[in-house]
Amino acid sequence: MSTGYYQRRRDIHPPALTPDYKTSVARSPRLAPLSLDHGAGEVTGPVFTAADVDPGDNDLLTNYAREGQSPIGERILLHGRVLDENARPVPRTLIEIWQANASGRYRHRKDMYLGALDPNFGGCGRMLTDDSGYFAFRTVKPGAYPWRNRVNDWRPAHIHVSVFGAAFAQRLITQCYFEGDPLIPRCPIVATIPDAGAVDRLTARLDMNASVPLDMIAYRFDVVLRGRRQSIFEGQGA
Repeated sequence: MSTGYYQRRRDIHPPALTPDYKTSVARSPRLAPLSLDHGAGEVTGPVFTAADVDPGDNDLLTNYAREGQSPIGERILLHGRVLDENARPVPRTLIEIWQANASGRYRHRKDMYLGALDPNFGGCGRMLTDDSGYFAFRTVKPGAYPWRNRVNDWRPAHIHVSVFGAAFAQRLITQCYFEGDPLIPRCPIVATIPDAGAVDRLTARLDMNASVPLDMIAYRFDVVLRGRRQSIFEGQGA
């Protein structure tokens, strides 16, 4: 079946086995993955409509906060466009984000980091892109946090991003880092990516033109589904 979808660039994705990222040792397959032709299940759906999201779902400053209160932390606007492999906008597709709060802690019962929970921050949001593929989330900049890899490894500030695309073949889950963060080149997970350009495409750029004076700083993060300029798939490439 001819689909028009480009193959994923495996040469820019991390290899499955990267021992400096310790958990990859247990999770990596020992045999090469099989390549399968796309069928109807890969080149159709899912379809989302405005009925699947609520107004304000993309505003993490208010969607969990108590009335009259706000989350603690640096207020930011994360915005950009979702594009297909030919740089065309992907309209009306579901994009979701989740993240740690400003102290570097997730609202998850298994997150035992010492950072404080914020009673006014839930850490997740979603929206549909508009007709030009544009999205925008109001949130707080997440904090860095330690993780049990080596004795003193820290994750850079990052936001997880999920995009469904126009079909399951375009499904993408990735991470967004922030320009200028000194922890990016020190992170063993980032270091698994063999292509410097791919790391650069995972980095949101400071966008003072979109920043709101006396309110929030903006960062621009465009997502490309497949193709030569694709955004890297989180974990091991699919």
